[in-house]
Formats: sequence, structure tokens, C-alpha cells
Amino acid sequence: MAETLLITRIGELVTNAAADGSGGPGGFAAIADAALVVEGDRVAWTGSSARAPAADAVVDAAGRAVLPGFVDSHAHLVFAGDRGAEFAARMAGRSYAAGGIRSTVAATRAASDAELRAGLRRLAGEMLRQGTTTFECKSGYGLTVRDEARSVALAAEVTPEVTYLGAHVVPAEFDGDSGGYLELVCGPMLQACAPHSRWVDVFCERGAFGADEARAVLAAGRACGLQPRVHANQLGPGPGVSVAVEAGAASADHCTFLSEADVAALASSATVATLLPGAEFSTRQPYPDARRLLDAGVVVALATDCNPGSSYTSSMPFCIALAVRDMGMTTAEAVWAATAGGARALRRADVGYLAPGARADLIMLDAPSHAHLAYRPGVPLVRAVWQSGHRADAR
Repeated sequence: MAETLLITRIGELVTNAAADGSGGPGGFAAIADAALVVEGDRVAWTGSSARAPAADAVVDAAGRAVLPGFVDSHAHLVFAGDRGAEFAARMAGRSYAAGGIRSTVAATRAASDAELRAGLRRLAGEMLRQGTTTFECKSGYGLTVRDEARSVALAAEVTPEVTYLGAHVVPAEFDGDSGGYLELVCGPMLQACAPHSRWVDVFCERGAFGADEARAVLAAGRACGLQPRVHANQLGPGPGVSVAVEAGAASADHCTFLSEADVAALASSATVATLLPGAEFSTRQPYPDARRLLDAGVVVALATDCNPGSSYTSSMPFCIALAVRDMGMTTAEAVWAATAGGARALRRADVGYLAPGARADLIMLDAPSHAHLAYRPGVPLVRAVWQSGHRADAR
């Protein structure tokens, strides 16, 4: 029998557990003056501290809040190079465009596997220290068969949630021949990347790929067993959301410029709207209207979009604070979106909540409630992290 751990005297335990008591994931839910028992890699019990069972080991939370580990469902962590000068120029007035990706492509192609692995693990460590226990990782900065294949292989070393994003932009060597690049993306590149990937993604945007091209990429990915997700409606109105819903994508990501038809399509589908406020912060684009989506009944997730060009942050707490301050979300909605919402965007039923049977991924805050993640922006509130029941990081 696995050892048990009791965390007791929790000021607020955010469970996100089903209201019917089934133990599965549900809407935002929390218990005051709570306790939680971990057995092996799973949550075994939750309830009031006064009713807590005995366990092999005990941690006294001393009134601190405990939450599910964050689930970051959109990140680009395999890359080389630095785009700080581009950020500075943008802050001085230059507009953001998808073409900036090409500078990272050049640096990534020139980097060794060891260099890419070191950068990837550094960012994964940053995420963990800030409470992210599950994350997705995309390719998309290689854009050759060799470089995309090594990108997804490296990503698979640190997460099972690997996304093939050969359709990020058309690389310079295919200028004037986007059809030729699309054949590569849907053919030899996909064949090389599919064994290491769970997802296929496409940047459906002006300056990247149009609707028919996006449909072709997603169909080819599905034929290789990959599930679709889409970069949609980031830089302006466009077909990305409709393509995502039509394809049965798990997630349409960005969702900044939406028509009424886009919102209605998302609300009537199983496609999650994943919002990435770090990108709007870094590009000075308008923030997505989360309130509009939530009021329409759309499932919303929050993610970092960690990447070197448009959102170089690995901090889910920062994105929660932005969502509350600038996107019309309540603190409870933002925390749910960063935990259970991210799990929905990855079609995971084992993370994002804390109830018997859930994976024991949890964080303890140096604060009495989840609201402090937005109330105290920029403050390193994550005191301890447990991943699959093991203490993963602490201070």
C-alpha cells in the first residue's frame, strides 16, 4: 500500500470538484478550513480539517490556500535565440506581425540538441516553480523535417502533451511557394513528427495560413492519429475559430477578434477558447473579452503562450492577474480557467481539480485564498508544489 500524506489546516482548498459529489471535475469549488489526503500519486480524500483521517506523514498548511496545479495548455518552449530587441522596438511603437517568428527559426536551426534541451528544461523548471504541473509544448521554430522532428522529440522528454506545429509560418526558403511548404508539412514532416506528438496545430492567420490550408493540415494530422487545435483570431477577424469548431478541435487559442458567429460556434461546441493574455501584454493588442465568452456559455482556459517573441512569460499567476484586471474575469473564473479549463483544453480528466481519484498535482500558496494570485500581482506566492504526489519544488 502506498504511503499517505495529510495536508491539514488548509485555509481554502480549491477543489473544482463536481457538485454532485461524484468526485470528478466540475466548476469552481472550494472548502474552508480543509484537509486533503494523498495516497501514492492520487488524491484519496478531501474534507474539513476536523474530520481528517490519519496518515503516514502530515503537513500543516497553517491557514494557507491549496489549489490544483496549473495546467498550461499553450506554450512554445523549444527554441533558441533572444528577441528582447524586438520587444523593445515594439514597445517604442513598432507593430507586431507573425513574420518575426523567422528570426527564432534561424536561431533554432543553428542550435544543437543540447542547447535546445537546456533551454527547454530551464523554462519547464520555471513553470514548475510557479505552480504549473501540466503543460503543453509545441514545435514550430524548426520548419524543416529534421528540426521539427527533433523539436517534438525533445518536447516529449518533458511532457506527454506535445504538439506538432509545422504550420507556424512559411519559412523563407519557401517564399512564393506556400503550396510546396504545405505539402512538406502534411507529408514528410508530419510523418517524422507524428510518433512523438499527440496534437497537430496550425497558425490560421493573415501572414501565416488560410482556412483551406489550415483544414488540410488538420486533416492530415488526424489521419496520422493527432488531435487538432488551432491558433485562431489573434491578429484580426478571420476564419480560425470556424475552422477549429468545424474540425472538432480541442481548443481555439487566442480568440481576440471574434464575431457573434464565432462566439455562438464556440458556445455550441466542445472546443475550448484558450485565452493568452501574456501575448496581449507583450504586443499591446486588445485583450480578449473573456466576459463575453463566459456569458455566452463558452468554456474558457488560460495559458501563458510562453514563446520568445510575443509572450515571453512562463507565469500562470501573472496571466491570472491579467485576466482578472483586463479581461473581465472574476478571481474564481480565472483560477478555474488556469486549472480545470486548461485540463479541458487538453482533454484531460485527471488534472485541474482535487478530489478522490485525481492526480495529486497541487500547490500551496503563501496566502489564505486563491484571490491573492490577482490581488498580489508579481509576488511569488507559490510556496510548495506537489506533482503526482511528490514534493516537486519548495522554498
